Order: sequence, then structure tokens, then C-alpha cells
Amino acid sequence: MSAAAAARKRGRSASEPGAGAGSGKRRRKADSAGDRGKSKGGGKMNEEISSDSESESLPPRRTEEEEEEEQEETAQEKKLRLAKLYLEQLRQQEEEKAEARAFEEDQVAGRLKEDVLEQRGRLQKSVAKEIQAPAPADIRVLRGHQLSITCVVITPDDAAIFSAAKDCSIIKWSVESGRKLHVIPRAKKGAEGQPPGHSSHILCMAISSDGKYLASGDRSKLILIWEAQGCRHLCTFTGHRDAVSGLAFRRGTHQLYSTSHDRSVKVWNVAENSYVETLFGHQDAVAALDALSRECCVTAGGRDGTVRVWKIPEESQLVFYGHQGSIDSIQLINEEHMVSGADDGSVALWGLSKKRPLALQREAHGLRGEPGLEQPFWVSSVAALLNTDLVATGSHSSCVRLWQCGEGFRRLDPLCDIPLVGFINSLKFSSSGDFLVAGVGQEHRLGRWWRIKEARNSICIIPLHRTSRPAAAGS
Repeated sequence: MSAAAAARKRGRSASEPGAGAGSGKRRRKADSAGDRGKSKGGGKMNEEISSDSESESLPPRRTEEEEEEEQEETAQEKKLRLAKLYLEQLRQQEEEKAEARAFEEDQVAGRLKEDVLEQRGRLQKSVAKEIQAPAPADIRVLRGHQLSITCVVITPDDAAIFSAAKDCSIIKWSVESGRKLHVIPRAKKGAEGQPPGHSSHILCMAISSDGKYLASGDRSKLILIWEAQGCRHLCTFTGHRDAVSGLAFRRGTHQLYSTSHDRSVKVWNVAENSYVETLFGHQDAVAALDALSRECCVTAGGRDGTVRVWKIPEESQLVFYGHQGSIDSIQLINEEHMVSGADDGSVALWGLSKKRPLALQREAHGLRGEPGLEQPFWVSSVAALLNTDLVATGSHSSCVRLWQCGEGFRRLDPLCDIPLVGFINSLKFSSSGDFLVAGVGQEHRLGRWWRIKEARNSICIIPLHRTSRPAAAGS
């Protein structure tokens, strides 16, 4: 072999390791390229995984167990909310009950205070300033008697009115409809077999506080007892020696007080149909009488010029002076105070602790007559709304006058005039104070000194409207 061929052979053998190295380099490059390809592929997978992670950032899908747990938590929250609401309702109800109890306690305390003041005779509810004068068109007029009305009474439930007159009849009226419910006609003297009734002028009436009995007295010295509901005659009391001029039931009982022109005061028990006792003291014919819950009565002494308080158990009397004329009417305001009217035109307020009037209003209804010869209008009737400061007086001055009693009953202030033509022979307030009843006649109930031809013998129902509810005050 030549030297040149040997050299080429050595060159090829020497070049084979280099080629292997080059191929190794190519394999490493391929591997690195593959790795880069893998890393790129891995990058793509990482990007896909990152997109999945972004989707996982949204609320994951809840499993059934998770949903059940959430539902259980919502129910618990609802129960808690309902429990809190129920507790709040209970709290509100308890607060309302506490307020109601406090209100009731205040009401009870107020009522107890009123009862104590009433028993002591010091209760004075302020209602007079809230009374509005009624329009003449609002006054209802009931006609049925032929002669002058002498007295009226109202049933305790304010549902009916009894009126009596010089025509010797008694009529029971419905307050709501104004119709006659019953008529007790005049009885003829000496006639036998006729229905019972009065045969002379009826001067006074009284009804028991339970509305069961009606008593009426006349100039024939008789007291007739009636069943108020059906106007059935029950019995007749005799014993007075002159005309029976005043009657009053003691409140809460069937004890009846009567007075007469014979100057006496008699006590009767209507339930037992019996006479109890007689009291004397007045020096002239007694004109009127009134009573409340205590076992005592008050009388107007007519021309003897005195007002007397009769203490029945002690059989004693208190004498009061103040009027200058004949005292013809009297009414208790409460257990300790009263109002009276006289023919000298004066109206007086009295307290049982003083012998003289607490307030005296002269010329209460003005003057009448020619100049220089004026005379005061007689005060023919008085009325008082029980335990209030409201008083009404009547005369023949063509009006009924309402008055307000000042604090402590030490003042008498005029409120308003209600036009009524004729002699106002009787006045009565309803128990509720919603209306006033006036018995109007052409003549005075005790005589025939004047006659007003323009007047109508009638019963007038006068509504009393108030601006607000009355408030109680003790004096």
C-alpha cells in the first residue's frame, strides 16, 4: 500500500470520532430542542391549567352535601330570625300590657279619688265651661198636659221622663222618640171602682236610684207609690196634714223622704210599705226637699227663710240663713254643697260647714216692672248636675239660665241663657249631663199670681253639647 493511501485511511479513521462527536452534538441539540418543545408544550399545558385555575376562581360547583349543609344553615338562620321576631312581639305585648295596667291603675286611682271626694262631698268636675248654648231649633217640645207643669223627673238610665201637672195627671215620655209611653189620668173624687190616681194638683215627684219606684205627692196630703216601669199603683202613704210639697229617695235605697206644708219631714220605707218617723223644725210651710246617699236630707223652708239639713239617725238639724224672701227650691250639688232659689230673685250656694251662703247672686234673672217699681223675677226652680260645677235656674223671665260654680263653690258666674217663654216650674239634668229637662207652664206651680198667655204647658228637652270631655277636680 502506498503512503498516500495509508494517509487517507488514517484521515478517515481520525474523522470518525469527530463525526461521532458532531452527531452527539446534533443529538444533544435535538434533545434540547425536544426539551424546548416539551417545555413549550408544557407551557401550553401550563397556560391551559392557568385558564382552568381562573375558572376555579369563580364559585365552585357545590356538591349535594355542601348544598344540604347550606340549606340546613339557612333554616337555622330562619328559625333564629323568627325566634327574635317572636321575642320582639312578646316584648311589645308586655310593654302594651304594662302600659294598659298602668293606665288601668291610673283610672282606678282616679276613680278611687273621685269616690273619696264624692263621699266627702268635695268632688267638683269641671264641665260648665265646655257647655255650648243650644240653638232654639234644637230644643224639643213635648205637649200633653192641659194645665201648667209642676214637676218632672228623669229615669236613672235617661230613657224616660215623668211629668206631672195641675191637671192631676202623670205622663211617661220616651226621651228618644218623644212619644207618650203611659198616662196616669186624673182620678175623680169619691168615685168607686176607678183606676187609682190623683184628684188634686200634683206638686212633687221622685224616682228611686234603681228606677223601680216612682213617688208622687199632691195637695190632698197623699203620697202615691207606683211601679216606674209599668206605672202600676202599688200603695198610698197617708200621714201628712197638708199638701205634700217635696219628695226624694235616698240614693242606693228605697228610703223615701217627704215634706209638706204642715212643716214636717217624714221618713218612709217603700220596699216594706211602712212609715218610719217624723221630724219637726220649720216655722212655716216647707216648699222643697232633696237627698243623696247619706242618711240625711235638705229642705227649703219657704217663708221662714231657712235652709235645713236633717240628720236622720241623730234626729238633729242644721239651720242656714241667707235669703231675704221665700225659699221655694233647693238641690244638692254633692254631699257637702247645695244650691237654692228664692222669690227675692236670689240664688245661693251653700256648704254644710258654714251657716251663711258661700256665694249669693242677687237679681239672678233681672228685674221686672215699671221704672221705680222694679221687682226681681222670682227664681221658681233650680237644678244641679251632680258632682259638677254646672247649675241651672228657672224663672218667668223668658229664659233658663246656666251658671258655673267657681272653685270651692265660692262664686257663681253666668254662662248662657236658653230662651223659654213661661214659668219654669221644674228643672232636671240627665244623669249623663247630655240634656236638661224643663217643665214649663203658664202659671207658677204653687199659685196663680200671674198668667203668661204666650206660654205653652209643655216639657222641653234641652240638649247640652260639650266641646270636650270633662275633667275631674277636687276642691
